[in-house]
Amino acid sequence: MSQRAFAVYVVDDDESIRRALKRLLRSAGYQALTFESAEEFLDSAYCSAGGCLILDICLPGMTGLELHGKLVSRGATHTVIFMTAHDNPQWRETAKEVGAIAYLRKPFGDQSLLDAIRFACEKEL
Repeated sequence: MSQRAFAVYVVDDDESIRRALKRLLRSAGYQALTFESAEEFLDSAYCSAGGCLILDICLPGMTGLELHGKLVSRGATHTVIFMTAHDNPQWRETAKEVGAIAYLRKPFGDQSLLDAIRFACEKEL
């Protein structure tokens, strides 16, 4: 699977983070789409598509962990990368238990994210 065919969805309530990640992902050759809330992503056609989902854990309304749980219960097959500015050992453990590709603490380096997405892409093969 080529990077160009691999979709990456970013769910974060911070517009500057969405914009920066979209720019980074597109420059790396990925199809990147952003959403400002878990609810917006759930209401989109992409919630049942494959690809990689980059989820902020702390979102207003439904959290990133709750969104992931809903998607799994619906049979969605996204690989997931969790990110957070508010590290919590319990969240880290939950991310590991649900099979997250990575758990990134903000701010994180571009290469850390790109490496995690590359791994997600390889898992899809």
